[in-house]
Amino acid sequence: MFNKPRNVKIGGKGKTRTIIIGGNNPVTIQTMWKESIVNLTNDKKAFDETIKRIEALEMLGCDILRFAVPDMESADALLKMAENISMPLVADIHFDYKLALRCLDGNIAKIRINPGNIGSIEKTKMVVDKARDTGTAIRIGINTGSLPHDLADMVQSGKITRAEGLVQTASREMEIFDKLDFDQFVVSMKASSVAETIESNEKFAENYNAPLHIGVTEAGPLIGGVVKSTLAFSHLLREGIGSTIRVSLSSLPENEIITAKEITRELGLRSGGVKIVSCPRCGRNGFDVHGFIDRWQTELLSMKKNITVAVMGCVVNGPGEGKTADIGITGAGDSVIIFKHGTVVRTVSAAEADSAFREELESL
Repeated sequence: MFNKPRNVKIGGKGKTRTIIIGGNNPVTIQTMWKESIVNLTNDKKAFDETIKRIEALEMLGCDILRFAVPDMESADALLKMAENISMPLVADIHFDYKLALRCLDGNIAKIRINPGNIGSIEKTKMVVDKARDTGTAIRIGINTGSLPHDLADMVQSGKITRAEGLVQTASREMEIFDKLDFDQFVVSMKASSVAETIESNEKFAENYNAPLHIGVTEAGPLIGGVVKSTLAFSHLLREGIGSTIRVSLSSLPENEIITAKEITRELGLRSGGVKIVSCPRCGRNGFDVHGFIDRWQTELLSMKKNITVAVMGCVVNGPGEGKTADIGITGAGDSVIIFKHGTVVRTVSAAEADSAFREELESL
C-alpha cells in the first residue's frame, strides 16, 4: 500500500557523522535551534556555550539539528559550528539561494529549501548542482501556509483538500529535482492539523518513495503539542510512514527530543537508554516527585545506561509498584528511601537524597 522510502545520506563530511534516512534504517529524531546565531562568530564565550549545549542535545537523543539561516552572518556561524560538531546540522533557508550556496561551502549535512520560493529554476539548479558536488542532502519543506496560489485557491474553493494541496505541491517541487537528476532529498508536508498531517503523508507514501520528514507544525504549547504530535506520529509510524521526525513545540528543544524519544520507544522503534516511571503525586505525598524529576530528568535521559528509574511519592507507590525498576526513590515520613529491584538499599534525609541517589545510580 505504501512505498518503501529510498535511502538518503545525511552528513559524513569533516567531523560530521553519517546518518542514512529511509529504507530500513531507524527513525531519526530532529529538533530546531530556537535562538539567533548571528553573533556567534564574534563571541567566543557564546560560541563555546552553544557548542556545549548542542553536544548535550546529542547526548539526550537528538540525531539531527536544524538552524534558521536568514542572513550571511548566520550562514558563517553555522559553518563554523559544523566544523566542531559531530551531529549533522541543517540549514533552514528561505528565498535567498545565495545563503544555500554559502552553507554548501562547508560541512552542513542538509539544506532545507522550498524550490518554489527560491526564485527561479536557474537558482534552484545552482543549489542542486552544488549539493550534488558536495554530497549534501536537501529537504523540500512545505507547509499549509505556503501553498502555490493556484492550489491555495483550489483549497479555498473546496475543489481539493488542504492535504491534497500539500501533496500536489510536493509533486511539483520533486519534479524540478527529477529533471535535475537529483534524488538525495527528503520531503516534509506539515500542517497544524493532525488529520491533515496524516492524510497528506499517507497520500504521498502511496505514490512516491522519497523519505518523509514528519511533523505537526505550529503544534502549540507543551501539552497541546505533545498530544497532537503523539496522535499523528503514532498513526503514521505504525504504518511505516516517516523516516525522520520533529516534534514542534512552543517549548525547549530538550522537550521536543524527549517527546520524540518517548513516542518512538512506546511504538517499539527505539530501545535502550534510561526509562523513567513516576507517580503523579497526591495528598499522601512523602517525597517531592516533581522537584526531583525537574532536577534529574535531562541528566538521566542523557545517560548511556539501559535501566528503569522509578520516582515515587510515598511508600504506597514506592518499592512495591516500583519493584521492577533497577533503581528508585521515594519518601517515608521525614526520610527518603532508595531501592533497587524493590529492595530498600538506603534510607537518608531529604538533604542527602540527591547525593545518595547519585552514588547508587553510579554503582549500577
